[in-house]
Formats: sequence, structure tokens, C-alpha cells
Amino acid sequence: MLKGFALTCIWATGRRAAVQCGVAVRCYGQGSTQGPNGGDDVPSLPAHAKVVICGGGIVGTSVAYHLAKLGWKDVLLLEQGRLHGGTTLLCAGIVTRARHIPILSQMADYSCKLYSNLQKETGVDTGFHQTGSLSLAQSEDRLLSLKWIASHLQVNDIPCSILSSAQVAELHPWVETADLHGALHVPVDGVINPVAVCRAFAHAAIANGVRMYDRTAVSHAIVEKGMVTAVETDRGVITCEYFVNCAGQWAYELGQSCDEPVSIPLHPCEHFYLITQPAESPLASDLPVVLDPDGRIYVRPWNGGILSGGFEKNPKPICTEGKNQVEFQNLQHDWDHYGPLLQSLLERMPVLSDVHIRRLVNCPESFSPDMRCILGESPSVRNYFVLAGMNSSGTSLAGGAGRLLAEWIAFGSTSVDVWPMDIRRFSALQGSRTFLRHRVMEVVPLLYERLYHGVEFQTGRRLRTSPLYDRLDSQGARWTEKHAFERPKYFVTEGQSDGEQNVTFYKPSWFDIVRNEVMACKEAVCAIDMSSFTKFELRSAGRQALDMLQWLCCDDMDVPTGTVVHTGMLNANGAYENDCSIARLSKGNFFIVSSTDQHIRCWAWLSRHLPADGSVQLEDVTWKYTALNVIGPLAVSVLSDLSYIPISQNQFPSMTCKEMSMGYATGIRAISTTHTGEPGFVLYIPIEYALYIYNEMMGVGKKHGIQNAGYFALRSLRIERFFPFWGQDLNSCTTPLECGRENRVKFDEDIDFLGRKALLQQKQDGVRRRLMMLILNEHSCDEDPWPHGHEPIFRNNQFVGFTTSCDYSFSLKGHVCLGYVQHRDATSGQLLSVIPDYVTQGDYELEIAGMRYKAKARLYPVPLPNIN
Repeated sequence: MLKGFALTCIWATGRRAAVQCGVAVRCYGQGSTQGPNGGDDVPSLPAHAKVVICGGGIVGTSVAYHLAKLGWKDVLLLEQGRLHGGTTLLCAGIVTRARHIPILSQMADYSCKLYSNLQKETGVDTGFHQTGSLSLAQSEDRLLSLKWIASHLQVNDIPCSILSSAQVAELHPWVETADLHGALHVPVDGVINPVAVCRAFAHAAIANGVRMYDRTAVSHAIVEKGMVTAVETDRGVITCEYFVNCAGQWAYELGQSCDEPVSIPLHPCEHFYLITQPAESPLASDLPVVLDPDGRIYVRPWNGGILSGGFEKNPKPICTEGKNQVEFQNLQHDWDHYGPLLQSLLERMPVLSDVHIRRLVNCPESFSPDMRCILGESPSVRNYFVLAGMNSSGTSLAGGAGRLLAEWIAFGSTSVDVWPMDIRRFSALQGSRTFLRHRVMEVVPLLYERLYHGVEFQTGRRLRTSPLYDRLDSQGARWTEKHAFERPKYFVTEGQSDGEQNVTFYKPSWFDIVRNEVMACKEAVCAIDMSSFTKFELRSAGRQALDMLQWLCCDDMDVPTGTVVHTGMLNANGAYENDCSIARLSKGNFFIVSSTDQHIRCWAWLSRHLPADGSVQLEDVTWKYTALNVIGPLAVSVLSDLSYIPISQNQFPSMTCKEMSMGYATGIRAISTTHTGEPGFVLYIPIEYALYIYNEMMGVGKKHGIQNAGYFALRSLRIERFFPFWGQDLNSCTTPLECGRENRVKFDEDIDFLGRKALLQQKQDGVRRRLMMLILNEHSCDEDPWPHGHEPIFRNNQFVGFTTSCDYSFSLKGHVCLGYVQHRDATSGQLLSVIPDYVTQGDYELEIAGMRYKAKARLYPVPLPNIN
């Protein structure tokens, strides 16, 4: 086996790292020994900076670099230890684009290209070598997941290919290939020296006017009236307009120390890798990085030998509470803990059995609850920005993430949608230290173990539940979680089996169960517990609440009492900040309903637009009401029986809200919409009546065939009805004109609203992308892999866009996908207007895991036949 254990985890001291970089970056701080003029006059901190960045690792220096590139020169970066002295010092330095989420692949692509050009720009050797990468597959399902990744890489002009095991052996002679089913090869991936890249960022930023001070610890941000005004350091207070928390493993504590605590849900964990001595026949430095997710390891060339680490099944969280912040934690060795990864390494590269080990490294890495980095402006404190929780991908993502955050700070928005990483995707509950400690032990193995779409986490469950949870659970509910809220997927009744653990890329075991629920929604009536949906009330004594909504909403909100308006709240670019249904309860009282994961985002958006005089009050009433979505043609009969009042379409037209009594309960808000395009109502029931109303409804509904249903049925219904959802089909870069909702924009009225100017300009210039529906023609539900979103769309054999959400339509007996298409000039590459004829007259194909399937395009919902 590997020989010569050198039991030390010191890889490089700051001084040695600086020598390796070949350039000195001057930072002034308590520990500095030389002032700007070569003397001992260490300068004091400036009293003010427009932007203060905390953290001098590769992430913080990337933000500083990109802000300077955008012309923001009054930027001050503070580092508690030495520049690059934290986790950056011990990063493995692998840069790979092979990622499940397209936006992360695009960020890594930008990072890799940037690192390769930094040396020309700065004169600093960044250690970038284009080695390529090999992602290995030990099973057919793993190979299928790699083909999915290859599909979105290729259409983003990132060279890659699926290789056979024989081709793998040709590319990397040390790799054992007998158990492989294939691999994904990305020839443009590479490796870097993270310390050198960090110093190159710093060098370029300082050259552009940024100031950097090391040995300067930030204790907390000072907040006044909900906005950052200053930071307090161990050397005094600095006033500022923006604060950026890039403190790595200390980001959580720094957020909590803020005058108004900022929740940054991450937790550090020990991360192990070893470095060997050069082999007798040294490994060439240009051989590909090897990523073996089934073996849980990665391997890169290192000075004639290798550097290899991984993500073990039983990770070791690090407790940081109450500890002094230090620039580098010399964590203890644990060869027993590293043993399974070592065994996996020897099985993958048997030649290493005769190679001596130089050292084992144990360093801290920070992980988020969902394996995606945390980026953006805090929803609770204005101008407090965060970039942290890199999930051991800091070197791959730092360049792209730094650019996006700099755009957000400078322009108020990003050039692409970043919702998958947005800090507002988390609730305060997910900032619990206990939750984070437990979740990180699940997340770390999943970084490589994750294989199928839609990861179901097991930690932090049953935290937020509806009052009906136990009742539904006893009736066979199978649960999924959204925003820490338990929601029913479907119901397994007596005699049924869902094989719930049998996850697959193909037809799922719950197919027939969901089919029955969909059929009941279309032919009889079903009840879906949708209590997790976000619910707010906006009130004023006069018309102030109306005026506020008229400014924020693109549709007209001056409607009669009892009317429901489905509208977007747009940003200055005319794109969706929120998508919601608003019921006018009275002259100055509005009931706002939006999707579950918009809770924090929508609250922050509304709060920041409240009048300063306090004339409008915003209340979160999510927990005051249980929501039951009663769907189907017989929903009106159930509602009539429950309320003892005859109800007809004329008495209760669509998009209407009425407060009703049902049985002994009062104050129930019934809204005639179902979020699916099917007939029915959503009942918003005061929480104390929830169980009573549910039992009564199921009782009176027996004669109408009422049954429970879950979100899987709702998803199928809404997609086949061309009903886009925010966060999947709509985002902060999507306008109403692009998704076919121009009729929900008050263009014809003399009412200004946020985003109006941008929409008028887009209307004049033409829409450059458009939401469409694709109905797959030659795709077998039983034999072919299912689409799940982010699949490439081809028109006349040219790539034109991606799907956003997909599901099987039981009415159309095939898969239906929603997605956006663009029209790019074949010669110039310029984006052209997407007109209806362009969408409907092309020949379309959808690529699923490398295979293309013919599809029919639609711009509008299609008539649906009955299910039989």
C-alpha cells in the first residue's frame, strides 16, 4: 500500500506560498512591517469606503477584482489574518465544469477562462494548466447522469464527450477501468494554484484602486434603519455604504454578530486529502483530473505524484461557536477516518501501492444546506451582501460568483438569473446551528453520491407542518419538503405500493397512483393541502396600500372588492421579482398569495417598498391560514354542501374571493382559482378550524367521490395547462411579454408602475425569447428516460433554448415540457425577435441525456381530451 506516512497537515506557510507566486501583494495591517514608502509607518485604516469586503481568500479577492473592473475603486478589503491564509491556502485547486446545475457550469466556465488569462493581465503565474477532467461512471445510471451534464455543456459551447472505458485508459494510464461503464471527458477543465490566483486578483484590484488590509478583524456590521452604515473592526470603525461577507467558515458567526442578525446558513466540515511523493515513473502534469463520484474521490496530478481527496459517508462537522477567529486551522490528522477514501483510491489507481505519501491534509470547508453556494443581498439588511458556502467548489466558482455579486452590487441585479444560489431561498429556520450540523453530515456525501433529479433530504424534516399533517400521514401521504415545509407528494392507499425508495431516471413507481389522482381532479374532486403557500396581508386606512400595489404590480389593482388579480411584481428591468395572486378584501386591505419558496423574497420586496410614514402595514399571515385546494368539476358541489348555500358559476365566477361560513366555522376565505387551470377553489381556513373543516369536507364530499391528492398531481395538471410557476418557468430575468402574459400588463392605462419603461422598450424592440410548450411525439414513457428540466431544445437542428419544467400529461398521454426559445441569426449570431410563426413553424427536438426526441411546439394551451 501507500508508504511513507508523513503525519503533518502543513502544506505551505504564507511565506512559502508567496515565494511560489513570484510576486508580492502589499497589504497593510497590524501585522505589516512596512508602510507604503518603505518605512515603518503602518498606515491607519481609512475612515470611510463605499464598499467594505470581509475576507481575503479567493472569493473575497474575486469580488474586489470584479468591482474594480466595473469602475468601483473606493473598495476596502479586510482580512483577519494574511491574505489567502484561510481555506484558500489548502484548496485542491481543481476547476471543473461538470456540474448538475447549468448556472454552476457556466460560472465554472467563466472562472476557468478568467484564470487562464490572469497571468497575462497581472504577470502573476496562477498555476493554471488545462489538464482536462474525467468524470467516471461505475453504473449505467451514473453514465446517464453524466450524459445529462454533457448535453447542457455542449450547447453552451463547452467541449466534452462521453468516452468508453477503453478510451479512459488511453487518456489516463493509471486509472483502473475494468468496472467502468464510461466517463465524461471535459478537455478544457484544469487546475490552478489557489493562492496564486488569490494574489493575482489582489494584484489587479490594487492596481485599479482597491485597498487591502490584512491582520484586521471585522467584529460586526453596524445597521441603522435596516441598512448597513459602517463596520466595526479591531482597529476602529469604518463607515460604508455596502458590506460584503466573504468570511468563509466564519460567515455564519459574522452574520449573527450584525446589529440586526443576518442568517447565513452554512456549516464547516473537515475535508481530507493526501499528497504523494513523485512516482518512480512520474505522473505527467498534463494528465486529466479524475473525478470518481461512485468511489467518492478526486485525483489530480501533483509534482510527479498525485493529490487525492474525497467526500466520505461519515463527515466530521467542525464546531466554531465561541472560538476565536483564526486565519488557518491546523486540524488533526485522522487516518482511520480517511481510510475508506484511501482504499477507494488504491482500487482506482493500483499503481499507487508503491508510491510514498508525503502528507495528509485536513482543512475546513463550508457547506450550505442544499449543496449550492450562498450569494446575494440579505433580505433583512439592505446593502449587506454575502458570498460564502462554496461546498468545496471555491476554486471552480470563485471567478463566476465574484463577477455576479459585483454586478448585483453595482447594478442592482445580475446579468443571469441566480435564484438557485440566492440567499433568499432559505428561511430563518434553516439557520439553526443544530439543523446545520445535522444537514452538513448529509450534504457532504451527497456532493458525489447524488445521482438522480430531485434530492430528498432526510435531515431537518417535520419541522414545518400543516395542522393536517398527522391526519394526512395516517391516510398514506408521502412527503416532500419545500422551504422546510412538509408537503404531500401523493397518497398511497390500502393495497397500493409506490416503491418509494426506487428512484430512477425512468418511469417512476408512483406513476399509476398519480394518474388516479389526476383523473379524480378532472372527473370528480380532490383536496390538496397547500398550506405552505406564502400568505401576506397589506393594509392601510386610506388608499396608500392600493397606491403601493399599483406601483409594484404590472396589472391593475384598482378592482372591486372581492376580485382576485393574478399579477407579477416587476423589477426595474420589467422582469418578475414575484408572481402572486392578490385578493382585494376591502378598500384598503389586500390578501397576497405566492409560492412557498417566495416567502422570504416576497416579504423583503414588499417591506422595502413600504411608505416611510408607516401608513401601510404588512403582516405575514402564512401561519394564520391552512390552505385546501379543492380541484375538480364537482368542487362547486362540495362547497355548496359544506356552506349550505347553493353555489353556481354565476354566483362565484373565476378569480373571485368570498368570506364564508362552513359548518360551525366562520371567516373562511374562498378563492375561485386552483393554480392549475382546472375548476375549483382554494379555501383559506383559520388555522384553529383546519382539522374540523377538513373532516367535514371529506365527509360531505364522499358522495361526490372526493379523495386526497398531492403536489405531483398538481404539477402534471398545471404543466399540461401551460401554467408557468415562479422559480421554475418565471424568474428575475423573465418579463411578462416573454411568457405570454402581456394581457396582464396595464399598458392601456395611465398608471405608472415599476418596470413599465423597460417593458415598453421591449415591446418596441421585440421579444428576444418566448415561453412555449413542447409535446413529445416519439418518446416512450415506459422505456425512455424522463425529462426533468434544463434539457436542450433544438429547432431545425439548431439549439434554441432549454426546458424549464416537464411532466407527463395523462390527458395527452405523453410528456409535456415548458421552455424558452430564442432566435439567433445563423451568420451574425445576433438575437432576433421571436415571433409566433418562428415558434410554431419549426421542426423541434428535445435532447434527453444525449438522445433527441421529436416534439410539437405550442404557444398556447392545447385542448385536452378526457382521460380513459
